[in-house]
Amino acid sequence: MDYVHLGRSGLKVSPLCLGTMNFGPFTSQEQSFAIMDRALERGVNFFDSANVYGQDRGRGATETIVGNWFAQGGGRREKTVIATKLYGSMSDWPNDNLLSALNIRRACDASLRRLQTDYIDVYQAHHVDRGTPFEEFWAAMDVLRQQGKIVYVGSSNFAGWHLAKAQEAAARRGSTGLVSEQSHYNLLVRAVELEVLPAALDYGIGVIPWSPLAGGLLGGVLRKMDKGRSASETMLRELARHREGIEAYEGFCDELGADPAHVALAWLLRQPAVVAPIIGPRTMEQFEGALGALDVTLDDAALDRLDEIFPGHRTAPEDYAW
Repeated sequence: MDYVHLGRSGLKVSPLCLGTMNFGPFTSQEQSFAIMDRALERGVNFFDSANVYGQDRGRGATETIVGNWFAQGGGRREKTVIATKLYGSMSDWPNDNLLSALNIRRACDASLRRLQTDYIDVYQAHHVDRGTPFEEFWAAMDVLRQQGKIVYVGSSNFAGWHLAKAQEAAARRGSTGLVSEQSHYNLLVRAVELEVLPAALDYGIGVIPWSPLAGGLLGGVLRKMDKGRSASETMLRELARHREGIEAYEGFCDELGADPAHVALAWLLRQPAVVAPIIGPRTMEQFEGALGALDVTLDDAALDRLDEIFPGHRTAPEDYAW
């Protein structure tokens, strides 16, 4: 495994990040344990979670599963770079969400209890909170760092100008600032190329793409349907919107002799500022399959062809000016 730095930090992570959102709602604790053990065996040391993950199992259920896995010992916690998030509502009370200093303090302590650890490697804002000044956000995060409860701070779903505001506010305080940003990014969804990626590059922020396979559309959906695999109504609607591009994409993957899912992940790893796409397996088979992306190398000609199939953006302001 060739490890990479998370943004401008000295922290080294695997080029694929194990997303845990399915652990609990769709994947049993026993199966989740097996996937996480296998991840470490294969060198995947970067895991992502959030305090609200759990769905019908209840908010916090996913962090609890990860914490129970850590509690088995065997160096599991020490080998893992654990990232988790706060922002979403954990109850109906008004201060159990968003990014106030009060919620940051409470949410961090609650995540530490569920994860059964005394520190979080990368503590992330799941969304920007327009009602909380970044000065308050950084004051609270700096306290957590001084207490040894978190090591690094990241963001998720921030616009480019949010990244700039966050970093400038951190600089005024002498704080380290953000080391990572999780963004919705794949061959079909490329809006972050306008301003998020340029801002991330300028500030040394590592980008962690979520939904790298566009909900399965980039994972060989047509091939699977031809083999009798069923598709949800949502998938069929999205496929109808993008069918021409998906047909061309899967045809090009055939030319490359590569799995479409592997190509989609390998493409992301060639994009500026991208550190590690998040893979969110429900099964061991899905996890093992995703690792094949690390064996796919896309040359410049392949990247150009993918841009023809799924046009992206030039960096701002060139995309809408001269």
